[in-house]
Amino acid sequence: MKQLTLAAAITLLAAPLLAGQCLADIAAIDAALAAGTELSEADLATVQELRDEGQSLHDAGDHDASVQTLAEAKAMLGI
Repeated sequence: MKQLTLAAAITLLAAPLLAGQCLADIAAIDAALAAGTELSEADLATVQELRDEGQSLHDAGDHDASVQTLAEAKAMLGI
């Protein structure tokens, strides 16, 4: 029973951390795009689509999927 309670507490505490990670990732992507990049137009469009999808997932409360999606965009940008 203690383990179940501990697992539940960790899960509840982790959700806000992931939500904050989403926003930090979005800000990092936005900053990298504003600074300029040598990506092709097609790759820039993909990065923007991934960023927008990550924002939508974050807004919907699916922070795990948001972090994963934003990680793809960050990888394309080299950040």
